[in-house]
Amino acid sequence: MMTNLEKYKKIFMETFEIAEEQLENLKYQDIVAWDSVGHMGLIGTLEDTFDIMMDTDDIIDFNSFKKGIEILAKYKIEF
Repeated sequence: MMTNLEKYKKIFMETFEIAEEQLENLKYQDIVAWDSVGHMGLIGTLEDTFDIMMDTDDIIDFNSFKKGIEILAKYKIEF
């Protein structure tokens, strides 16, 4: 069984086709794949995986790998 952190990392790596080493400091628009379309794909996959519905403000504030962990904590997702 995967931990929530493993699931979270896997979603980023599969959505943006990047290596785990790139995740730690990754920010919105650091890579070509993380544009507005990629962002909505990421959010959709996170919502499906963790069975949540994120608020618009949180979707907008979700601007880095680290920030995403903080935001998901608001939805009772533990890392």
